[in-house]
Amino acid sequence: MDTKKKPLFIAFSSQKGGVGKSTFTTLVASTMHYRLGYNVAVFDADFPQHSLVKMKARDLAMVMENETLKKLAYRQFTTINKKAYPILQHKADNVLEAANEFAAAAAVPIDVVFFDLPGTVNTPGILKALAGMHHVFTPITADRVVMESTLIFTQLLQDVIMKKGETSIKTINLFWNQVDGRESTPLYGVYHQLIEQLGLPLMQSQIKSSTRFRKESEADSRTVFRSTLMPPEERLMKACQLDLFVAEFLKIIQL
Repeated sequence: MDTKKKPLFIAFSSQKGGVGKSTFTTLVASTMHYRLGYNVAVFDADFPQHSLVKMKARDLAMVMENETLKKLAYRQFTTINKKAYPILQHKADNVLEAANEFAAAAAVPIDVVFFDLPGTVNTPGILKALAGMHHVFTPITADRVVMESTLIFTQLLQDVIMKKGETSIKTINLFWNQVDGRESTPLYGVYHQLIEQLGLPLMQSQIKSSTRFRKESEADSRTVFRSTLMPPEERLMKACQLDLFVAEFLKIIQL
């Protein structure tokens, strides 16, 4: 009898590109795996770009070229005594089967598998993949196009996939990203009201806008934010309130 604990399947997903799906997958996976002691794996099913597979290759090259990052990485991996989390390239149509097979064969029990999925519901297999998630997190910004696209996507998940009953989804969670702390726009109030009327769950924590979300480690970098090999530096996490987001994220998934 297979008594191995099955991992949680989690996706940062949206129908709108450029809102931070891959970035949040990396940030949360790296925080959990390298800092919080969980074992994670990532399936990059965002065909054809597979940006996370490419990011890991760039991160490896950057660590080898940057003496500061090389020392940080050496210290980290000798302290935690485990390898970098795997990022596996796959297509959406049978990614659930591949993830289950990987978890069953893994030498160490996997706590969470993150999925970086395509940003369009027209992709073959995407609805099946989404239905196989336990938790879906969707970043939103105070932009009309982003909001319209996201609300349609989220209602599709709630009204079509979840109500049919053939799904593993326990929660769908919207959260504000790229919030400008210097700006008080009435749009936030309007969108909050609309989200409430639609009965959609909105996380309390908000991610403040930062150029760090668009930057990977550079040749002369002395700190790490977005990396597949190391967790984001704690001071940088606090600056954009990513620390509060991760705390709320962990409460939701109840690992």
